[in-house]
Amino acid sequence: MNPVEVVTERARAARSAVNRVSAAPLLVRAGIFGATLAGLLLAYPAQVLTGRPLAALALVALLPAVGPRRIWPTFAALVAVGGWLLATEGYDRPVALWRLLAVAVALYLAHSLAALAALLPYDAVVDPELVVRWLTRAGGVLLGSAVLGVLLVRVADAGPDRGHLGVTVAGLLVAVAVSALLGWLLRRR
Repeated sequence: MNPVEVVTERARAARSAVNRVSAAPLLVRAGIFGATLAGLLLAYPAQVLTGRPLAALALVALLPAVGPRRIWPTFAALVAVGGWLLATEGYDRPVALWRLLAVAVALYLAHSLAALAALLPYDAVVDPELVVRWLTRAGGVLLGSAVLGVLLVRVADAGPDRGHLGVTVAGLLVAVAVSALLGWLLRRR
């Protein structure tokens, strides 16, 4: 095959793939982009969100939507965490509970949708109930995590001014309990 035929064949294959794309996988990937971009915009300080940095953040948000099976969802979450650290340490933005919860919700939703998109081929015919159940389950996890997080913050504020040792210990106990529960569920199968 000569190079012209190779390029022509690849163009036909790309056109065929684009024509077969179905709505549900495309909407899931749009949700990944939207949730990742929202998490990044909430994490970074407003002073940084102009011009080229905003375009770079949009590109970072696009990467998990295009390649959900790769490292891009984790990369986008790490970029958001870097933005959070930049905002709190570099720009002295106070840590607000609502912003912290919003960033956590956006990043978890993006990561969960990336897991769903990794399972769905572009041309899959998907029952909308599957996506609704997936989002309902993710919403339950987010609600439980937010309630537990707010309760732990309130416990930390209620005690004497000894730091956050109680919250740290409670968080570690919750992490150990969740790990034990997940291990038990995996062994049960």
